[in-house]
Amino acid sequence: MEETLEELVKQREELQKKANEARNKRDQLHLQSKKLILERDSLNAKIRELREQAKEHRKRRDEINERVKNAKKVRNQLNEAYEKIRMKIRALEKKRSVALGGPSIRKLKNEVRQLEHEQMTRPMSPQNEKELIEKIAQLHLKIKEKEKALLQDPKIKKTLEEEKQIKEKAEKQHRQVEELAKKAQQEHEKMINLLKQCDQIREKINELQEKIVIVKIEADKIHNEFISYVDKIHELDRKIAEEKKKSSIKLEDLPLSQKRANEIFERFKRGEKLSTEDLMILQKAGLI
Repeated sequence: MEETLEELVKQREELQKKANEARNKRDQLHLQSKKLILERDSLNAKIRELREQAKEHRKRRDEINERVKNAKKVRNQLNEAYEKIRMKIRALEKKRSVALGGPSIRKLKNEVRQLEHEQMTRPMSPQNEKELIEKIAQLHLKIKEKEKALLQDPKIKKTLEEEKQIKEKAEKQHRQVEELAKKAQQEHEKMINLLKQCDQIREKINELQEKIVIVKIEADKIHNEFISYVDKIHELDRKIAEEKKKSSIKLEDLPLSQKRANEIFERFKRGEKLSTEDLMILQKAGLI
């Protein structure tokens, strides 16, 4: 059954409505996709920025670690020098102690440590503890006398002064190693923290990328629907044009009734919906 011009026009209006809806939905999806892409690109830029910062912290950490390495080397050298001079002092003290007679300072100090340990760990009567304390005090006195006598030896005195200087340098160098190691650790922790932030942002980027793909697929689907509607509208336009041509020929062959044209015009003024044929009659009558 052949469709009338009015039916074709109605179909076209419905298709145009669907096409407009599809176009609007497609454009909204494209806008959503653009926003997601902008957000993704912004996060990618943030990752590049954080990586550069992490790179700087890694560089500083490595530089400080190199300084730590050199500082440790110097510290180890000072420790070795300290041990050597301690051995030298012990040898001098031993030699001097032999000359002075009696036990060496080292032996006396060992004895003191043993007695102090005994006092703290072994139960004893007040009298025994009193005697032990007096013995410890006597040993301390002997140590002081021995040390005083040893300091009378210019060679030992000079060596002890050298020992003190080396010890101070070694301790200072050790503090420097610890400070540098602490700074290196701080730079390392900052680098790790920035890299963790990059990982967290990368997870967000992956989520955004999934959304972008889904939105683009949906937008392509809607766009294809829109194109399908447009193609159908073009086909209807062709049919409508053919029907208008046929209607125009038929109206020329029919006698026009002014009364009918006036009736249609009155309906037109009242806002009633007119068919395509009605409109052509009004046009033919010169009323529109």
